[in-house]
Amino acid sequence: MAQRPNAPRPHRAATHEHTHAETATHWMGEFLEALADTSNVSAAARKASIDVSTAYQRRRHDHEFNRRWQIALCEGYDNLEMELLYRLRTGELKPVTSTKRASRTFDNATAFRLLAAHRESAARERARRDHVSAEEIRAAIDRKVDELRKRVMDAKAQREAAALAPAILPKPRDPA
Repeated sequence: MAQRPNAPRPHRAATHEHTHAETATHWMGEFLEALADTSNVSAAARKASIDVSTAYQRRRHDHEFNRRWQIALCEGYDNLEMELLYRLRTGELKPVTSTKRASRTFDNATAFRLLAAHRESAARERARRDHVSAEEIRAAIDRKVDELRKRVMDAKAQREAAALAPAILPKPRDPA
């Protein structure tokens, strides 16, 4: 039986919709990229337009995705470390107020807490990637954190000493 020229054609869903695998591949790449940028699973899920539980479920059931997740987190923590080092060296510019000119601040407590919270997972991934023991990686991270902490404390001590210097110096004598 011949079909009429104006008759509606049957809808083929498979030709117009992405397969489940294609959809997963799309969000996974976007998710992992955002995870490397932010080190934040919730932010990465929002960027990939998925629910956080979808990402965690995929990680539980897909060994390759779990491996790529760990690599992205490790990259994110490497980026965080570099940003922290930059801020330790240069400080952050505090805005100008009506009574004070612009100044630099060196408050990095939140970054230290983040590094400490994810020290173990980053150490495991680096050990796996570099074929060294997790203990060696942890020791190296501990040394870096201790060095960063010492730099922050030294900078704070220098700022405090500079602030106290005018109060400690003797007043100039009147040559009368």
